[in-house]
Amino acid sequence: MKTRILILGAGFGGLELSTSLSEALGDSIDVTLIDKAEGLVFGFAKLDLMFGRSSEAAIRHPYADYAKPGVRLLREAVTAIDPESRRVTTDKGVHEADILVVALGADYDVSGTPGVVLGRNEFYSVAGAAHIASVLPGFTGGDVVIGVCGAPYKCPPAPSECALMLHDYLVARGLREATRITYVNPLPSPVPPSPETSKALLEEFARRAITFIPNTRVTAVDEGARSVALDNGGSLPCDLFLGVPKNRAADVVVAAGMTENGWVPVDPRTLQTKYAGVYAVGDLANTGAPKAGVFAEGAARAVAANIISQLRREEETAKNPGAGSCYIEFGANRIARVDVDFFSGPKPTGTFYQPSEALRVDKEHFGSSRRARWFGR
Repeated sequence: MKTRILILGAGFGGLELSTSLSEALGDSIDVTLIDKAEGLVFGFAKLDLMFGRSSEAAIRHPYADYAKPGVRLLREAVTAIDPESRRVTTDKGVHEADILVVALGADYDVSGTPGVVLGRNEFYSVAGAAHIASVLPGFTGGDVVIGVCGAPYKCPPAPSECALMLHDYLVARGLREATRITYVNPLPSPVPPSPETSKALLEEFARRAITFIPNTRVTAVDEGARSVALDNGGSLPCDLFLGVPKNRAADVVVAAGMTENGWVPVDPRTLQTKYAGVYAVGDLANTGAPKAGVFAEGAARAVAANIISQLRREEETAKNPGAGSCYIEFGANRIARVDVDFFSGPKPTGTFYQPSEALRVDKEHFGSSRRARWFGR
């Protein structure tokens, strides 16, 4: 009988894991990949959507295009997970597995931040980015607050990118002098693992008159009063709020009893949970590394390698590298890159590459290479 491997979530982690297993084992295994969405959207593409650089259709890569030997991709919504028995219920039926990998990513919790509405005043969901894209053309100036409602959150540099891209957008419309941009973040710096990256971003903010408020969280948004409340007791005037909602594991994962403090505890190097034969990969796993696609991808490769070794009765030696490269929009068509390593040394390190137009080619290759690997185009 073929080993049944069930993967929940077809993001960076799920797609890389299933692709790696298919490449090594082909039809000798039975892999089921489940996701409720129509297709994959790269996180960085939401900013392109928000600022009118791309359309929603253009940034979505349909799962219908995914075809790998030994793998079936089902569009179903997960409604219950029993990690003890590795039994998963969806809106279409029940699936049982010998090996279960939960890669459902991070979800958004706005319940603790009054006034933040998914699909309206946040840019981390596709619907939210699309709605803001429809709002921005009617904006005529005032106070804009880019506010993070909790940490950790997906793609730590994204709010910085939003601030710099917003500056360019407003300059192009002749509205920059009529607008104040404030960026509020509970972290002590824009990219804490890389002081050099943070320094470069802060210099860009200063050059563009963007106010950065660190160690501070947005606790409420009052659109009627045109203000946002902060966790230090203060408030800011706000005509347009661009929010990063609080992140946590999906409700179905919390209901399964798999989480502690909102995330799934795992062995950071093997991604094994406390349940036999159950792994957690990607943003929902508490590894200590950033919540970003490239880190989910590296973790997935490690899990795939160890599953392959397990099935071949070989020693499982693969380790999650906890390392990856993040591309950062610096405005004026320039891209920077930071290579971050969380596990090799006593503390996380980051190597910064100065922003340039040349690095945009690297970022485009990052996207195109993964589209080709996962979708064959």
